[in-house]
Amino acid sequence: MKIGVVGFGAASIGFISEILDEDHEIHVLERSKDIFSSSISGIRSDGKIFVSETMGGDMEIPLAIQNEVVDFYLEKLNPDDRREVKRGVSFDRRSRFFDLFYSKGFEPVNSTFWHIGTDKLSSVLTKIFEEFSTRNNLKFHFGSRVDDIDIEDEKIILRGEGFEAVFDYVVVAVGRSGHSLIKKVTDRYPEIVASSNTVDIGVRFEIPDHVVEEINEEMYEFKVRLKTKTGYTVRTFCNNPSGKVVLENYDDFVTVNGHSNSGGSSENTNFAILCTTRFTEPFRDPIGYGSYISRLSNILAGGRKVILQTYEDFIQTKRTKRLGRVKPTLPEGDYILGDINLVLPRRISVSITEFVEKLSEVIPGISYPDNLMYAVEVKFYSNKINNSRYKNLKFIGDCSGHTRSITYATGHGRLTGYSLK
Repeated sequence: MKIGVVGFGAASIGFISEILDEDHEIHVLERSKDIFSSSISGIRSDGKIFVSETMGGDMEIPLAIQNEVVDFYLEKLNPDDRREVKRGVSFDRRSRFFDLFYSKGFEPVNSTFWHIGTDKLSSVLTKIFEEFSTRNNLKFHFGSRVDDIDIEDEKIILRGEGFEAVFDYVVVAVGRSGHSLIKKVTDRYPEIVASSNTVDIGVRFEIPDHVVEEINEEMYEFKVRLKTKTGYTVRTFCNNPSGKVVLENYDDFVTVNGHSNSGGSSENTNFAILCTTRFTEPFRDPIGYGSYISRLSNILAGGRKVILQTYEDFIQTKRTKRLGRVKPTLPEGDYILGDINLVLPRRISVSITEFVEKLSEVIPGISYPDNLMYAVEVKFYSNKINNSRYKNLKFIGDCSGHTRSITYATGHGRLTGYSLK
């Protein structure tokens, strides 16, 4: 069978690892110019992998497979680097933080974490690529951006600038950054959409390490959810002790993200505060909604930049003109001082404020007036795809709408590959 794989990230790595020994001709089409510049946000930046039954997506990835995924990535590290990987448990029931958060209305999320670190990820990805490249039945096509997908006579046609390729079977694994391709395909084949109503919108919060030193030392990554008075659920995401804030680049806008090296990168901790927004009929374009807010923040920032504001100015709804004790880790050329309230809908702003104030009842320094907020951070959930609609076209990983992590995306790829055996 001639198989096409669109994108080279966590999901496609899981898929390919399952089918390499089968009698297939496999072609990977990756838009980046080479393996060293591939735009794989999850594997390029930070590299947290975990085992959990309560986070990472809404599909069931058996714990045995999750553990195999963790081992797969850790084995790509040399022995010295493997020993340095930070490991933590978020909200072990014996943790005193569990009861503290629970008493304030939070839902503590339990999981086991491994943090590889941004500085170690390139070698992990390079080793995977080198191992795959030794196989005669697998060929990489870098600089091949797929712009359109057609289904014709039980064949799948992939089209891009200067090329057209026909396959018997195609898996699309373009991650969250491939939302424009997914939208084009689902607009043409609406029958594959299972649901399309969710997007997470919020900010990247940055504070001094000492404020969260105790909880960082215990669990490295703390994940909590809170149902706010607005009805929206707000959660923490991607905690980076001694980390840095970075831009996340899309084709027509930038958002904010965060990462940390294995040994730390700064004296600040950053994490996302995300508000889950679900829509009802007739609205069916949450990706468009999140993209619009992202572009609005860039417009107000004067280009491909984000807005930075102190927490005190945010709650007082006034533009930040000067910073205090907390120094930004995002380069100065990537942000402007401004007012995030001009970008976020009021219901989201109110929900985030309630979340921070509640969080400060457990960790007092969270609400210091000169803590920093960057906007916007958006986590796009692609339309949830019904993968049973077409037997030879599958969407895997974050672009499928069913996963939101390295572990779950890789596991999804493995399960999809296993079904071809």
